[in-house]
Amino acid sequence: MNILSLTFHSTENAFAQWQEYTENELVNLVENLMDVDQYILSEVENKMIREGNNTNLLLFFSTETLRRDFLESELLNIEERITKKFGTEVMVFSTLLNPKSNTFKKQKAAK
Repeated sequence: MNILSLTFHSTENAFAQWQEYTENELVNLVENLMDVDQYILSEVENKMIREGNNTNLLLFFSTETLRRDFLESELLNIEERITKKFGTEVMVFSTLLNPKSNTFKKQKAAK
């Protein structure tokens, strides 16, 4: 299991517009990613963040190659779209997660 964590930090000025973008465009964009097996889109609650808001997107890939390919192409496209729409009001941070242990069950292949 290869996981990529994308954190989107929006400033207070862009919060309402970012929420709308997340619910409409970002969800549609993620739903159409071909190499992503599963994803979790979440609002981040954190008592330490006093300015702005964080949204997290966990993307699950079946292989390291698919994750690397995503980083080299799709992520660049996503960042470009967000920068074009929000400028510096929304920043994207990516973190590669390499689980050492987990309790996720493998999906059975559909017949």
